[in-house]
Amino acid sequence: MSQPGTDLWTLGVIIGLTVVTVVTRSFFFLSSREWQLPHWAQRGLQYAPIAALSAVIVPEVVMTQGQLITTWQDARLFGAAAGAAFYFARRGQGQAVLGTIVVGMAVYLPLHLGLGW
Repeated sequence: MSQPGTDLWTLGVIIGLTVVTVVTRSFFFLSSREWQLPHWAQRGLQYAPIAALSAVIVPEVVMTQGQLITTWQDARLFGAAAGAAFYFARRGQGQAVLGTIVVGMAVYLPLHLGLGW
């Protein structure tokens, strides 16, 4: 059985977090004048998506259950290498991202399913 104050405490935390979220997200709309990020911040934000993607993908490719891969017989390594090679060969020619995924999976799947890597 829950204590009587627990539900009121939970409701207070939810309301408090809602207020903080709304205020911080609407901060830029509260000012009547246009607000500009400094050039260094704009330039840094250009790299945020690739940094976030790398932070998710790289550990998934080179680690298994929290440990670095200790064998070269891992289909993820070959799939990632093939995808990267395709991307750098086709960079700037259109559809490089889709082709990267297709080539990477075309190398990964036979190695993983066929050879059990």
